[in-house]
Amino acid sequence: MAIWDDVLTEQDKKVYEVAGWSKPGGFGKRPALLLVDIIYNFVGDPEEPILDSIKKWRYSCGTTGWDGVRATAKLVAAARKKKIPLFYTTWERRDDFLDMGRWNDKNYRVDDGIDAIGHHGNDIVAEIAPQDHDMVFVKKKPSAFFGTSLASYFIDFGVDTVILAGTTTSGCIRSTAIDSFSYNYYTIVPTECVWDRGEVSHKINLFDINAKYGDVVALEKTLAYLDGLEEDIFHDRWPRQMKRDF
Repeated sequence: MAIWDDVLTEQDKKVYEVAGWSKPGGFGKRPALLLVDIIYNFVGDPEEPILDSIKKWRYSCGTTGWDGVRATAKLVAAARKKKIPLFYTTWERRDDFLDMGRWNDKNYRVDDGIDAIGHHGNDIVAEIAPQDHDMVFVKKKPSAFFGTSLASYFIDFGVDTVILAGTTTSGCIRSTAIDSFSYNYYTIVPTECVWDRGEVSHKINLFDINAKYGDVVALEKTLAYLDGLEEDIFHDRWPRQMKRDF
């Protein structure tokens, strides 16, 4: 049973089946791991149930987010073992809100300060934190591709597969998955490694991603794929000036 089955009507299921959607796209041969907004703002610090956590951290997904962090730590370890490039995103806003755009209009608690430049909430969670050779992008909008140079680095590394982890499923993960698909990358979303503050939003967006834009698969399947890759397939893409101590 898929995670979204309990939120679909019987007609929905039949329509997508007859129309031919949800065909597995598969994995490519040169993956990158893209970790989207796995920051304290979206999980809270310390770990608490969501209704407690959001009192301080309005973006928080609570315990669900921390469960996702723990699953993602396994994914990160597997990627590092194979020397696959890791890319991270975080976000932050100016103190004067000039860079908030329409975000400024959509939340009653926008003035609380947790996303301001320099706030701990914007820090990537320590359990999956980037290392010196990883790349971190600060973004302003949902997609990791929008307004960043991410795609150019994927091109430089010869990436053909994007494995997505992070939050939120209905916002930044969905937007990034659609852009990844639009750039013609095989797009993989391990179910246990993405999360959302809304249970229905999480399920229905995973359904939609899987139907049209990528493959939503079990973490176990993703780990098996990584394990089957040769080690250091990107050896010819790292800059010659870089000290390769990883």
